[in-house]
Amino acid sequence: MSKSDSNSTSLSNEEILKKIANKEMPIYQIENFTDPDSAVKIRRSVIEQHSKVKLEHIGTTAFDYARIMGRNAENVIGTVSIPLGVAGPLKINGEFAKDEFYVPMATTEGALIASVSRGAKAANKSGGVTVRIIEDGMTRGPVFSFDSIIDVQRFLKWLPENYEKIRGAAEETTDHGKLKSIKPLVNGNDVFLRFKYSTGDAMGMNMVTVATEAACTYIEKNFKGARLIAVSGNVCSDKKQSHMNSIEGRGKTAIAEATIKESVLNEVFNATAEAVNEVNYVKNWIGSARAGSAIQFNSHFANIVAAVFLATGQDPAQVVESSSGYTTTKVRGKDLYITVTLPSLEVGTIGGGTGLATQRESLTILGAAGPGSADGENSKKLAEIIAATVLCGELNLLSALAGRELGKAHQKLGRNKVD
Repeated sequence: MSKSDSNSTSLSNEEILKKIANKEMPIYQIENFTDPDSAVKIRRSVIEQHSKVKLEHIGTTAFDYARIMGRNAENVIGTVSIPLGVAGPLKINGEFAKDEFYVPMATTEGALIASVSRGAKAANKSGGVTVRIIEDGMTRGPVFSFDSIIDVQRFLKWLPENYEKIRGAAEETTDHGKLKSIKPLVNGNDVFLRFKYSTGDAMGMNMVTVATEAACTYIEKNFKGARLIAVSGNVCSDKKQSHMNSIEGRGKTAIAEATIKESVLNEVFNATAEAVNEVNYVKNWIGSARAGSAIQFNSHFANIVAAVFLATGQDPAQVVESSSGYTTTKVRGKDLYITVTLPSLEVGTIGGGTGLATQRESLTILGAAGPGSADGENSKKLAEIIAATVLCGELNLLSALAGRELGKAHQKLGRNKVD
């Protein structure tokens, strides 16, 4: 393939790599100096050097079907390829994620990765993004039926008295799952029990289902009149938005913050803190409330969460609850303080799709593949990275709206026609 006509100057691969290493060239400018195919290889080489891993499978999109069979999919006929890019670098000040990261994002939406990268640029110039995980627990919510509300009352008294025995039955099924709590929710003669577990580095949905089934068997055997209707009664709530998840949390509850300096807002976005704050208030809060949105007071969490989920082997259906959350902004002097809160970020670094070759390599880019040195360390690291990336996406979109640049960006990056 010939070099693009738009390239005013051609450079060798070595010259490009040297300029990137010296921070004289951002990775999104590589195409300006070489052909598109070479640019992909050079950019992949940059990420390999930065993360100190060899991305053999991402470069070839190879799958070992023997590993997929019985684990990830049935009736397999092949694979569907989605473009994989990296946003960043992004400086993160977390408890588990403490570095500059290039974040893998799989998407077909033009301008998305560029949007997040511009938000990361502004965050970096202001000291980076701080992230904390304030709650961690995967849930399963079985429902029991009783003949009478008198039995319900008796059961609610029996439940805490027998908690340790129920916990023992549940934990016999797993080496990593630990039961943290059981919260009852009563409707008439039906009792929903929301079991919450710590699940280490696994997202843990299968783990907690098996454990809860064992706990339910114990309950039915030891409390006369308890009849299990279903091991999942929807108060979990899995793959559904719910106030329960928003209030109680499911998976990781993550919060990220950054203070963007006035000079950076002006330099990167040509915007002011006052203008960005007004857009957030009117759009994300008044607009969402007027539209009847109950737990989605944000601009586009789902965009970023979905792209990172696809890249790293998370359950795509759990984007539904994982992308619910809230964006807040405040003007501090002439600087902008911004936070994002994700109550139900459901991620893992072992199990599910995280063992697929390309997804595992994406996790290695982040230094979060497989189990961490401490139980749960890598899954929390991934959650912190996702929350920080979401913040950058929110920051850029709100700033683009404040500066009336949204349409221009999509016209430039999202509507190129294929010859």
